[in-house]
Amino acid sequence: MTDQARAATLEALVGVAVRLAAAERLAPPSADPALRAIADAAAAALHVVAASIALYEAAEDRLVFRAAAGPHGDGVIGLAIAPHEGIAGYVFSTGQPLAIADVAADPRFERQTAERTGYVPRSLLAVPLVDGEGIIGVMEWLDRADGAPFDLVDLEVATRVAAAATATARAMRLEQDAGRLLVRVLGALGRETDPPQSDAVEALVAEVAGQLADNDALWRLADRIGQLRDADPDDVDLAVDWLDALLDRTRRRGRSGRRARA
Repeated sequence: MTDQARAATLEALVGVAVRLAAAERLAPPSADPALRAIADAAAAALHVVAASIALYEAAEDRLVFRAAAGPHGDGVIGLAIAPHEGIAGYVFSTGQPLAIADVAADPRFERQTAERTGYVPRSLLAVPLVDGEGIIGVMEWLDRADGAPFDLVDLEVATRVAAAATATARAMRLEQDAGRLLVRVLGALGRETDPPQSDAVEALVAEVAGQLADNDALWRLADRIGQLRDADPDDVDLAVDWLDALLDRTRRRGRSGRRARA
């Protein structure tokens, strides 16, 4: 590797590192054990035989079950289905929660898929994992232990648990996107006939980070912060002052909201 190529690679790594540091400060990453803990809490909250969390993987165009709990939950982990397949796919694609008392009578139910997990439920509750950025997955609860159908109280509890799962899953996506960012930037550098100059490397890193921002506003903000590292100190101070003003406005809105609800 030439000195110029080494310098370009180092510049790319620094650019990626700055963005990752900014992104991690904005949303500390989590891990699958956190999802498992939420699944455990979900199963206990509704007293069901199984609860599971499926996340949408865009690269594979599949819903992948990443965590589960309950005596009949573990068999679903790793299962991947089309984002429109079965009841989970319906909830993901429409954003509508479903409570089904008799899944066998529902045409959306995929019995063969259920059999692959080792457990075929009688009843099911499914809620989308959704926030301001969109739908990223689905949570499911199978069969209340008392045999009763799921009711409106169950749906309310499930929606609150799903909100916690969504926040955790968003943080996990940061870890996944970090790997993609690094691989794609270094891969693009390797395809260059002539090692690019510093400005070109920075533009490349920003372009790839910008592509991640299409799916997550977090990366759009992290990319902008990353680009400030070479800015004039006065311009950085101006940006910090603007962010401080925005944070102060957000805090005041939060206090006003709490007073209004009191």
